Formats: sequence, C-alpha cells, structure tokens
Amino acid sequence: MGKYVVSRLLQLVLVFFGVTLLIYLAVYALPGDPIRALGGDRQLPESVINAMRAQFNLDDPVLIQYLKYLGNLFTGDLGTDFNGRPVADLMGQRWPVTIRLALTAWVIQVVLGIGLGVLTALRKGTWLDHTVLFFTVGVISIPVFVLAYTAQIAFGVKLGVVPVSGIDDGWPLSYLVPSIILAIFGLASVARLVRASMLENLRADYVKTAMAKGLSRRRVVYRHVLRNSLIPAVTFLGIDLGYLLGGTVIIEGVFNLPGVGQLLFSSIASQQGPVVVGVATVLVVIFLLANLVVDLLYGVLDPRIRHE
Repeated sequence: MGKYVVSRLLQLVLVFFGVTLLIYLAVYALPGDPIRALGGDRQLPESVINAMRAQFNLDDPVLIQYLKYLGNLFTGDLGTDFNGRPVADLMGQRWPVTIRLALTAWVIQVVLGIGLGVLTALRKGTWLDHTVLFFTVGVISIPVFVLAYTAQIAFGVKLGVVPVSGIDDGWPLSYLVPSIILAIFGLASVARLVRASMLENLRADYVKTAMAKGLSRRRVVYRHVLRNSLIPAVTFLGIDLGYLLGGTVIIEGVFNLPGVGQLLFSSIASQQGPVVVGVATVLVVIFLLANLVVDLLYGVLDPRIRHE
C-alpha cells in the first residue's frame, strides 16, 4: 500500500507539471498582446506597455515565464492580475460561494443518487424503477442552461419562493435551486451506476452463499452488496466533487453567483492571463487530490482490492 501511494504521488507530480505547462502555453503562447488590450479603444503609452511587460515577464521566452511562475507558485504566490490585484485574494473572495454551492450539490448527489440507486435495484421492474430510469434519461438529455433558466423563471419569477439571482438571502435559500440544478445531472449518473452495480452483485455467488448460511437479506444487502456496489459511484463522486469545486460557469452565470467559475469566465473575456492560469492551477490540484483519495478508498470499500 505504501509503495502504491508513493507511485501515485509521483504520477500526480508529473501530471501536475504537464497539465499546468499546457495551460500556461494555451494562455500565453497564443497570438495577441493582453497588455495592449487593457487600454481598450485608447492606446496605452509605449512606456507603460514596456514597464508592464517587464513586470509580468512577458518579454521572456514562454518556457522561462513558466519556470518563473512555478518558482513563485511553490512559495505560495499565485501572482497578480494586470491591475495589480493578487490572484489569491481574488480567489479568496470567490471561494466561499463556490464551496457552499458545490458541497450542497454534492450532498444532494450522494444522498439522493445512492438512495435512488439502491431502491431501484431492490425493486427492479416496478413502477418506481421505470420512473427513476425515465427521469435519469430525461434529465441527462436536457441541456443544463435550459433547466437553469426554466427553474429560475418557474420558482423565482412566477412562484417567488426562492431568490431569482444573487446571494443576498444567504445559505440555503440563495443556493437551493442552483445546487439542485447542478446536482441533478450527477444524481442521475450516480443512481444509474449504483443500480447497475447492485444488480450485478445481487447475482454474485457470495450473496447466494451468505443467504444459504442464514444471513438476513437486509444484512446481506446493506453490509456486503451495497459496500461492493459503491466503487463506481465513489469514483464518479470523487471526480465530480473536483468538478463542482471548480465552479460551474453556466450555473453561476445564470443565477449571478460570484464564484470561482464566474471569475474564470470574466478573466478569459478580459484577457487576464495571470488569473486564468492561477485559477486553473488550483483546479488542477483539486482534481488530482480528488483522484488520489478515490483510488485510496477502493481498498477500504472492497477488501478484495489490494494495491501492491
């Protein structure tokens, strides 16, 4: 197990350098001058442009820029945007909104997704099973922005039971509908994964053996079958948590939530390269750590799995 953890950490380091390098190249190696774009319709003086290019190392080769960025990153410095604001401060202002939104959506996925998956597996072929399957297929087929705008109009404008946008009403009221819309796609996937995995495990020989030895069906299902059936769902939920913490641009845009996703979108639109690279780097770290935790949980959920 220890060797496996070390090898996975080494893989994470290699992936981190590779992905962050690609992100940096995508932002800074493309044609265009973000410094000149700051002036908009008015041309900035050449002295100002040259000073800012020197300040942000834009005159260096792009690989040298990347190495300097890594040097600052390892000291905890995510850099500053072209207006002189620290990227870490900008993200710090947005993270609480995204964390509340993501964790609320993730809890909904875990509770309802696993619950519906277990119920439909135990009641295969009943009206509940067909209803949940129809719901999951229908939800996955609808674009997220359609559901978001529909829910906003129906519950916010027409019924007036939730805020239309913003976070002025705090948690949970301001986050309820966005979280449900954000969670509903993952919820459908989790339910289908748990249902399929449970149906497969219910037909396994160890279940028949346990039942033949006199164990109750309830104990077999919830102590053995469910535990082994959670591995696909854990994989999905672990990765999806990283995705949710990254902020969903569409949901935060529709409901006007000042989170990390909205910060990333606005930074791309305004060509704020340091902010884009800084946010993307933090998201890469979140995804990598989520994958590591998921891999380590495999051995906990299923004792048959051992990492040599």
